[in-house]
Amino acid sequence: MSDREPPRRRVPGPARPARPRGGQRPGPGARPARRPGPRRPPASRVIRLGSPRPRLRMVALALTLVLLVFVVRLLQVQAVDASAYAAKADENRYVVHTLAAERGGITDRNGVALAISVDADDITADPTMFTRGELKIGDGPEQAAALLAPILGRDQDTIARKLRTPNTRYVLLARRRTPQVWKQIKDLKSALVKKSQADKSTVNVLAGVFADPSSKRVYPNGDLAAGILGWVNAEGKGGGGVEQQLEKQLSGKAGQVRYAQSGGRQVPTAGSTETPAVPGADIELTIDRDIQWAAQNAIGEQVKKSGADRGYVIVQDTRTGEILAMANAPGFDPNDLSRANPAALGNAAVQDAFEPGSTAKVMSMAAVLQENAATPLTHVVVPNRLHRGDRLFQDDVDHDTWYLTLNGVLAKSSNIGTILATGQLGRTQAEANTVLYSYLRKFGIGRYTGLDFPGETRGILAPPDKWSTSQQYTIPFGQGFSINAMQAASVYSTIANGGVRVQPTLVRGAKGADGRFTPVPKPEKTRVVSAATAQQLARMLESVVDDEQGTGVKARIPGYRVAGKTGTANRVDPATGRYRGYTSSFAGFAPADSPRVTVYCAIQNATRGSYFGGQICGPVYKQVMEFALKTLQVPPTGARAANLPVDFKP
Repeated sequence: MSDREPPRRRVPGPARPARPRGGQRPGPGARPARRPGPRRPPASRVIRLGSPRPRLRMVALALTLVLLVFVVRLLQVQAVDASAYAAKADENRYVVHTLAAERGGITDRNGVALAISVDADDITADPTMFTRGELKIGDGPEQAAALLAPILGRDQDTIARKLRTPNTRYVLLARRRTPQVWKQIKDLKSALVKKSQADKSTVNVLAGVFADPSSKRVYPNGDLAAGILGWVNAEGKGGGGVEQQLEKQLSGKAGQVRYAQSGGRQVPTAGSTETPAVPGADIELTIDRDIQWAAQNAIGEQVKKSGADRGYVIVQDTRTGEILAMANAPGFDPNDLSRANPAALGNAAVQDAFEPGSTAKVMSMAAVLQENAATPLTHVVVPNRLHRGDRLFQDDVDHDTWYLTLNGVLAKSSNIGTILATGQLGRTQAEANTVLYSYLRKFGIGRYTGLDFPGETRGILAPPDKWSTSQQYTIPFGQGFSINAMQAASVYSTIANGGVRVQPTLVRGAKGADGRFTPVPKPEKTRVVSAATAQQLARMLESVVDDEQGTGVKARIPGYRVAGKTGTANRVDPATGRYRGYTSSFAGFAPADSPRVTVYCAIQNATRGSYFGGQICGPVYKQVMEFALKTLQVPPTGARAANLPVDFKP
């Protein structure tokens, strides 16, 4: 049982009379009022919540708006701007690399390589793979640069700056490095990958370094024919010579490869597209490597021996106009331009303009003979001095009066005799000037040779009405106008070819990617003088070499008939524009009676020993001509020399 007592049940009693208002007690006989008991605490108030429906509506509306934004954005991405976003994704995912075309080679006329291309790599990088977000470190470019600098031979700060290039996925770190260099970088990348797998704190900072296949230009023969070949610059384009002249043919057409990548590696399953590169054409030159070597060796030795500024030798096939050699001294090695003398770059044989001197007298004699103003046997009385215009002219040696034939004037290289002979070209000096000018132009003076060689000069030849008083008499013996060495050689080849000028050529043709050889168009031919005049000139030029009174005796070649002419001209110093020193030269062809080869030699500003053309260029001519005749297997004709008389008895 419970210890608590059961509640007592209250029995209702009679109704209580109402208490009078005002709180007064009832009258006598009334029941006294009960004393109030303890007051009960008020009952706790119940708080009722408001209706949840408005709040639910607000939440539902907010969720609806958020979902609506997502739906609109999804429609924009997948429907409206789908192609744009896909392209942007592809841009970030796919990498496009240029496939460099293999540069065509250059060979001599016999197929001997003069310039070739070997495999190389352009070292590149993707700067987006060196950011803090990608590598999780802030100095990724600096760490990568520290590793790459000694391998590439480049400045560390420069590499780091390139790796931080914003808004690009491609920077070039180094051009045309050997495969060994790229192998070093690949080995280093592999080592970093292995280390990062073993140690999670290690970062592969070279993951964004790549290699684009390229090629490097190599010249197997060093400085041989460098003036002709030129070089390839840092951009992979021809910087001079044939490399520049035929850049379009040699360079070919670059290709392109596009593939997906992840983490710096190609994704094989994502596919790729490739447009193959078209290799450049192989160029075959007209030069003969062996003859080029002989010419370069001979002129180099003589320039050094004479203490000269420079010199050039040109060897040309008299029948075809093809250049067999074009040598310059000093030269340069196109494999290493950092060591080259800037003044030696280029091809001075076509870029230098100089006054030819007495080698130009052959053109004056050609005009005199062709115009029937004289014959090789015409008598010419040559005084010790000759007054013409405002000057007193003399020969290179002081002499008594000479009694020479026209042949003797050329053999002894008399300036006075040449002035007297060319004066017969017209009734007045002005008329004679006009006639001589026309022949100089026919021989190619004042015109480009047709080689289209970079930097070629056409020389300077003013029209006759612009000739000064002195030029009227100096131009006949080779002063007062300028030419280049190729023009001078072409003059003698014209005479050797029976009076027909054949435009010089340096390129024989090109072999395309399909292996087909395409020859260059045949050179232009122009008749300058008659065959009879050319033959007379050839015999006169023999006297220069064969006769004891001639100035070119040092150019004699045993067993061969040699035609040639010496030249010694006052030289204009390019630095000051004033005469200083001499241009020494020798030009000729052999065999004189059946010409095959023309050789022209010029030396600028010899400072040691003799400066006369016959003395320092005659031996060079002989050395180069002998070698060329043997190389081309040209036999002596066996015919006897003409032996035209040089002088006469008055």
